[in-house]
Amino acid sequence: MTDDLHPRTKLVHGGTDRSGHHEMSEALYLTQGFAYPDAETAEARFDGSDPGYVYARYGNPTVGMFEQRLALLEGAEACFATASGMAAMNASMFSQLQSGDHVVASRALFGSCHYILDSLLPRFGVQTTLVEGTDIAAWQNAVRPETKVFFLETPSNPTLEIIDIRAVADVAHEAGAVLVVDNVFATPCFQRPLALGADIVMYSTTKHIDGQGRCLGGALLGSKEFVGGKLLEYMKHTGAAMSPFNAWVMLKGLETLDLRCRAAADSAEAIAQAVDGHSAVARAIHPGLPSHPQYTLAAAQMERPGTMVSFELKGGKDAAFSFMNALEIVRISNNLGDAKSIATHPTTTTHQRMTEEDRQALGITPGLIRLSVGLEHADDLIRDISRALDAA
Repeated sequence: MTDDLHPRTKLVHGGTDRSGHHEMSEALYLTQGFAYPDAETAEARFDGSDPGYVYARYGNPTVGMFEQRLALLEGAEACFATASGMAAMNASMFSQLQSGDHVVASRALFGSCHYILDSLLPRFGVQTTLVEGTDIAAWQNAVRPETKVFFLETPSNPTLEIIDIRAVADVAHEAGAVLVVDNVFATPCFQRPLALGADIVMYSTTKHIDGQGRCLGGALLGSKEFVGGKLLEYMKHTGAAMSPFNAWVMLKGLETLDLRCRAAADSAEAIAQAVDGHSAVARAIHPGLPSHPQYTLAAAQMERPGTMVSFELKGGKDAAFSFMNALEIVRISNNLGDAKSIATHPTTTTHQRMTEEDRQALGITPGLIRLSVGLEHADDLIRDISRALDAA
């Protein structure tokens, strides 16, 4: 498939590998292993001289189609699909770090990412320095001789902080480090970290890529050297590979990803404008609002501001709970990137395990609501949210 095709076309046709039956929908290969025509082929598969499949933990035709399609969209040389987004995050660290190494990461991260950086890596002799992601000097000042990896998510979860990927990539590369970017909130439709200098892009494909609340999945994308080297070796022996069935579901999700993300982004912008200035709201957060601290950077770095809106209610936790309990269309859940709109209270769910001090430092207050905008009509969502805000 040529590179000059529109992303929407790549999302429908990219990576398709039809069997001899010439099926229209991608084939689902539910198999753990593969038969070899002779012992010599088996030997060649295992020593790498024959590129064919060996075992589903290493690769599978259905999973391979998903990886190729996502790599085409991302503009990456290679992709490895994982069992979940956190499996991807774990692999992005442990596949390339060893005792004595050092990581620099933005402070505004998903709670489970904090667990890996703050609790898990130190058990194996790897230290992490957390910095204010928007402060480029802080990244520079955190560098040590043993720094090997930079990690960030932008927009961040749940306060939608925007970090200058190109500037951080320059700092990382000057230090001889690798930059890993969690691009979940932006989606591959609206932000291309590799084109901005990142080395590795991470996704929880559970979110927008599936987009309909069905399956867990994750992905790491980067150079052939990284994906086919350190990452493949780590994944082969630790086992957190994506299942063929989940990959097939993700392939179906990719076909409509661009359409869904753009429709949800349209509604998110309308909702952000409707929420901004409401008497119950202390602050509205959306990269498309001029009041956003990184509004200019978001416009330069992202094609669209995304599908997420956050806002802080003046009445704290009580108001937040009253708001959520008054919603009729928007559902209460901790997922995001779904066809159904979802409201989340980060303080008591996704970021519950963080200390109150750390939450306050990130702006995750008891009144903060994270809204993942789905595919319902924007007018219906605005009515539902406005009604719930009045109740709060």
